[in-house]
Amino acid sequence: MQMNLKPIIDQWYRHLDKGQRFFVTAVDEDANTVEIQHFDGDIEEYDWNEWFGLKIETIEQPEDWTGPVDDIERDDLGYSETDMTEEDWAEPLKEPVAEQVEEEEEGEEGEKEE
Repeated sequence: MQMNLKPIIDQWYRHLDKGQRFFVTAVDEDANTVEIQHFDGDIEEYDWNEWFGLKIETIEQPEDWTGPVDDIERDDLGYSETDMTEEDWAEPLKEPVAEQVEEEEEGEEGEKEE
Protein backbone atom coordinates (compact mmCIF):
# COMPACT_ATOMS: atom_id res chain seq x y z
CA MET A 1 0.00 0.00 0.00
CA GLN A 2 1.58 3.25 -1.15
CA MET A 3 1.00 6.44 0.80
CA ASN A 4 2.77 9.76 1.19
CA LEU A 5 3.29 9.98 -2.56
CA LYS A 6 4.63 13.23 -3.91
CA PRO A 7 2.05 14.84 -6.22
CA ILE A 8 3.10 14.76 -9.88
CA ILE A 9 1.22 16.82 -12.47
CA ASP A 10 -0.68 14.64 -14.99
CA GLN A 11 -0.09 11.50 -12.88
CA TRP A 12 -3.17 9.36 -12.24
CA TYR A 13 -3.95 8.09 -8.73
CA ARG A 14 -6.61 5.97 -7.08
CA HIS A 15 -8.09 6.35 -3.60
CA LEU A 16 -7.51 3.03 -1.87
CA ASP A 17 -10.55 3.44 0.36
CA LYS A 18 -13.00 4.86 -2.22
CA GLY A 19 -11.62 3.50 -5.48
CA GLN A 20 -12.05 6.89 -7.15
CA ARG A 21 -9.57 7.78 -9.89
CA PHE A 22 -8.11 11.25 -10.31
CA PHE A 23 -5.11 13.06 -11.69
CA VAL A 24 -3.08 16.01 -10.46
CA THR A 25 -3.67 19.18 -12.48
CA ALA A 26 -1.52 21.62 -10.50
CA VAL A 27 0.93 21.81 -7.62
CA ASP A 28 1.52 25.16 -5.93
CA GLU A 29 4.55 24.80 -3.70
CA ASP A 30 4.32 28.43 -2.52
CA ALA A 31 0.76 27.95 -1.26
CA ASN A 32 1.38 24.27 -0.37
CA THR A 33 -1.64 23.07 -2.34
CA VAL A 34 -2.39 20.29 -4.81
CA GLU A 35 -5.24 20.58 -7.31
CA ILE A 36 -6.77 17.38 -8.63
CA GLN A 37 -9.48 16.49 -11.10
CA HIS A 38 -11.56 13.39 -10.51
CA PHE A 39 -12.46 11.08 -13.39
CA ASP A 40 -16.02 12.45 -13.35
CA GLY A 41 -14.69 15.99 -13.87
CA ASP A 42 -14.97 17.37 -10.32
CA ILE A 43 -12.05 19.56 -9.27
CA GLU A 44 -10.72 19.56 -5.74
CA GLU A 45 -7.83 21.21 -3.90
CA TYR A 46 -5.85 19.79 -0.98
CA ASP A 47 -3.26 21.38 1.25
CA TRP A 48 -0.03 19.44 1.90
CA ASN A 49 -1.29 17.89 5.15
CA GLU A 50 -4.47 16.63 3.47
CA TRP A 51 -2.58 15.33 0.43
CA PHE A 52 -0.01 13.38 2.41
CA GLY A 53 -2.81 11.97 4.59
CA LEU A 54 -4.59 10.44 1.59
CA LYS A 55 -4.53 6.68 1.14
CA ILE A 56 -3.71 6.57 -2.57
CA GLU A 57 -1.64 4.71 -5.14
CA THR A 58 -0.38 5.63 -8.58
CA ILE A 59 -2.18 4.01 -11.49
CA GLU A 60 -1.87 3.91 -15.24
CA GLN A 61 -3.83 6.46 -17.23
CA PRO A 62 -7.28 4.97 -17.88
CA GLU A 63 -7.85 3.66 -21.40
CA ASP A 64 -10.71 6.13 -21.81
CA TRP A 65 -9.21 9.07 -19.97
CA THR A 66 -11.65 11.57 -21.49
CA GLY A 67 -14.06 11.31 -18.55
CA PRO A 68 -12.86 14.49 -16.83
CA VAL A 69 -12.26 16.42 -20.04
CA ASP A 70 -14.95 18.69 -21.41
CA ASP A 71 -15.26 19.60 -25.08
CA ILE A 72 -12.84 17.10 -26.57
CA GLU A 73 -13.13 16.00 -30.15
CA ARG A 74 -12.43 12.39 -31.12
CA ASP A 75 -9.74 13.64 -33.52
CA ASP A 76 -7.89 15.14 -30.54
CA LEU A 77 -7.44 11.75 -28.90
CA GLY A 78 -4.69 10.62 -31.23
CA TYR A 79 -6.58 7.52 -32.28
CA SER A 80 -5.94 6.42 -35.83
CA GLU A 81 -9.02 4.29 -36.15
CA THR A 82 -9.04 2.23 -39.29
CA ASP A 83 -10.43 -1.11 -40.28
CA MET A 84 -7.22 -1.94 -42.12
CA THR A 85 -4.84 -4.61 -40.93
CA GLU A 86 -1.10 -4.83 -41.40
CA GLU A 87 -1.63 -7.24 -44.30
CA ASP A 88 -3.86 -4.68 -46.04
CA TRP A 89 -1.01 -2.19 -46.10
CA ALA A 90 1.29 -4.73 -47.74
CA GLU A 91 -1.07 -5.49 -50.64
CA PRO A 92 -0.69 -3.48 -53.86
CA LEU A 93 -3.25 -0.82 -54.67
CA LYS A 94 -6.04 -2.31 -56.75
CA GLU A 95 -6.93 -0.05 -59.62
CA PRO A 96 -9.68 -0.82 -62.15
CA VAL A 97 -8.37 -3.08 -64.90
CA ALA A 98 -8.55 -1.48 -68.36
CA GLU A 99 -10.48 -4.47 -69.75
CA GLN A 100 -13.21 -4.07 -67.11
CA VAL A 101 -13.58 -0.38 -67.90
CA GLU A 102 -13.84 -1.10 -71.65
CA GLU A 103 -16.48 -3.82 -71.07
CA GLU A 104 -18.55 -1.46 -68.94
CA GLU A 105 -18.32 1.28 -71.58
CA GLU A 106 -19.32 -1.17 -74.36
CA GLY A 107 -22.27 -2.32 -72.26
CA GLU A 108 -23.47 1.26 -71.83
CA GLU A 109 -23.15 1.97 -75.58
CA GLY A 110 -25.15 -1.18 -76.43
CA GLU A 111 -27.97 -0.02 -74.15
CA LYS A 112 -28.09 3.38 -75.85
CA GLU A 113 -28.37 1.84 -79.38
CA GLU A 114 -31.38 -0.27 -78.45
